[in-house]
Amino acid sequence: MHLTTLTFPEINLRQSDGHKLRSYFAETFGQQSDLFHNHQADGSTIYRYPLIQYKVVDKHPMVVGINEGAQLITERFLNIKEIIINDKQHPLQQKNLKSETVEVAIHNDLFTYHFVTPWLGLNQHNHGQYQAADEVGKRHLLKKTLTGNLLTCASGLGYRLSEQLLVNLVVQPIDINFKNKKMTGFKGSFTTNLWLPDFIGIGKSPARGFGTIKQQQ
Repeated sequence: MHLTTLTFPEINLRQSDGHKLRSYFAETFGQQSDLFHNHQADGSTIYRYPLIQYKVVDKHPMVVGINEGAQLITERFLNIKEIIINDKQHPLQQKNLKSETVEVAIHNDLFTYHFVTPWLGLNQHNHGQYQAADEVGKRHLLKKTLTGNLLTCASGLGYRLSEQLLVNLVVQPIDINFKNKKMTGFKGSFTTNLWLPDFIGIGKSPARGFGTIKQQQ
């Protein structure tokens, strides 16, 4: 799998500005490829794992590209001179580009990942189940949801699991304001035998920066 990470170290943004970063670049490059925004020409959503993801990590904007998305980042983003977020112009004097080939796979070892941005593990279908469940039921539901998220992510990255996927998580709920809507997110970590690259997202809205992970060393 080809992975490209582009960061802008001189710009400071709020973590919640990830969706605004996505909107800006989708408007800038959206006519060139639907990978920039995952929408059809008629505005309908293309349901797939996003191959271009926008996020704010440690206050700095980051764009992650996977396979075809990695190539688009290299071809398009290095030529931009500024970004505009919250009606503020941010000149781009410095860009850090990292491009690598990595292999997503099941291992005999276990890996622990920390959520560097909130994980949105609940949707309109299971949110009510989560609220009504006791603590054991909540842990079971979140583990089942995370397992599904990891399978979706692995498939989107081109890896088909034939071995058993092991998952354990330790998370706490937090309130998230997303597009003026109150949502339940989670912070914490999880352990699995699936190796994944740093700074990709899992769960709901990874293209907008949610569920970004980093392996704990």
